Amino acid sequence: MPARNDVTFRSAKPREKPFKLSDGGGLFLLVQPNATNLWRLAYRYDGKQKLLALGHYPVTSLTDARIKRDAAKKLLSDGIDPSIERKSERRTAQMSRRNTFKAVADELMVKFVAEKDAPATLKKKQWLLDFGIAEFGNRPIAEIKAPEILDALRKIEKRGRHETATRVRSTVGAVFRYAIATGRAERDPSADLRGALITPTVTHRATIVDPGALDI
Repeated sequence: MPARNDVTFRSAKPREKPFKLSDGGGLFLLVQPNATNLWRLAYRYDGKQKLLALGHYPVTSLTDARIKRDAAKKLLSDGIDPSIERKSERRTAQMSRRNTFKAVADELMVKFVAEKDAPATLKKKQWLLDFGIAEFGNRPIAEIKAPEILDALRKIEKRGRHETATRVRSTVGAVFRYAIATGRAERDPSADLRGALITPTVTHRATIVDPGALDI
């Protein structure tokens, strides 16, 4: 069947029962009674008839549906089932979302809660983690390098908060060590920053020689 033009699909009216409008090469639009129109690709793999969902029309245009059809056909020509490939891509995407810095940091906070850290301690740890999350929270943790962490810490130092920068480095390191323990990173790049930050100034207070002089 020759390919149709977009007007045919755009003007399709729902009927009492679902029906198909074919475009060629196994691609067709499934027009449903509720006016939800779905692109589908019919194909055979390993001797079995199968269907692949290619999106909603018109959100997925005719041109886009054809591109997806051709990509699926390429997979088939390489001996790959496009449905299996789709599932594999979804699993990879799900794993990627679980492997972001923020995802690992959130898990670590759950661990801290389970360990019954004091509320004030939990609040402080979350505050320190938020600096890293703001900079690279959605990045896969295994891809984050030492220079990126240093750049984030430099921003804190520029505000004169040297002790905060040091504590953030330590807290970010805890996230990486947890990622290593859970198989989502191989090393802690924050360890490479030892000596790279400005050492916080320690304020020494006078020694109390007469405790009785304290107003308590």
